[in-house]
Amino acid sequence: MSGFILGVELDGDGAHPAAWRASAHAPADVLSARVVAERAQTAERAGFAFASFADAALAPEAPEGVRARLDAVQRAAFAAPLTSAIGLVPEVGTVYTEPFHVATQLASLDIVSRGRGGWVATATDDEGTAALYGRQGQPGKPGDAVEVARRLWDSWEDDAVIRDAATGRYLDRERVHHIRFAGEDYAITGPSIVPRPSQGALPVFGASELAGTAELDVALVEASAGTGDVRELTELAAQTARPLREAGLLVVLDLDVALDAAGVTAADRIHALDQHTPWHSNRGRYTGDAAGLIELLAALASVVDGVRLHPAVLDTDLAEFAFAVAPSLRRQVPLAVPRPGDTLRDTLGLPAAVNRYQESA
Repeated sequence: MSGFILGVELDGDGAHPAAWRASAHAPADVLSARVVAERAQTAERAGFAFASFADAALAPEAPEGVRARLDAVQRAAFAAPLTSAIGLVPEVGTVYTEPFHVATQLASLDIVSRGRGGWVATATDDEGTAALYGRQGQPGKPGDAVEVARRLWDSWEDDAVIRDAATGRYLDRERVHHIRFAGEDYAITGPSIVPRPSQGALPVFGASELAGTAELDVALVEASAGTGDVRELTELAAQTARPLREAGLLVVLDLDVALDAAGVTAADRIHALDQHTPWHSNRGRYTGDAAGLIELLAALASVVDGVRLHPAVLDTDLAEFAFAVAPSLRRQVPLAVPRPGDTLRDTLGLPAAVNRYQESA
């Protein structure tokens, strides 16, 4: 790995359920192209290795807020030509979605972003989601969905597209392979309907609980420290990360963040928002000034491979991070800062993806 990985979640107006009350735009504008673009560009300027985009089949549970969101892959794809370095990592489910379509959508994202796509694979299975799809029980296994995607990404060799005008051939069919996957719930013959992704295979992120059932590159972990103490949170993160790192996975800690800003303490900001809708989260949380967050991230850099920040209010905390945290943090911790032309695999320090079919051909 080239350095400590910093990611940021860009869904909605922030991690706090009442974040929209403190945003810099009208509530409905969170669904606008302008806000999607500005957030991604701000995160890129701040030096984040990747930005993620939360998603779910059901609308966000915010009775007094905006109960809608745009599709995560579409948001990431829209941001792709408007950014040049940051990784773009949408959440896409594995339980009720069609794995063939998921694989091709993500491959298209990787192509349009020139190798900066990623995938947060989720496994939401509840009655509401099942009812939305008109199904009962769990029809698909997360491990199978990830396996199918990886096989489909490999189904086209890198040089399968030949564009031979003389013979009228667009591709060499000998370099396009059927995957012939047969699981307990479905079978897919393949091949994919789009060429191999620019990276060969997109980095696959997922909650640590999926690590035993799905082939992940990055495990996302939570470590909820009751006091928010640097030492306590670091020790909890170390305990959680150790077996995953030993298994060869990169480990990224999810962390809620609220910073002092514009002369108002983070504690006062959160207290005011909590009066409308209390903020409950299983993630660890930092609430305080920039110096304290720098201290915490420097400590975490010794026990995990990275941190994904969930800013309480994006319009406030993302800007404050870029101004007051990022410059000083770079001087203390070697960061995995993406550069134009790098792929997300490059930024994360992952090896080049090997095509299983080309290797055996």
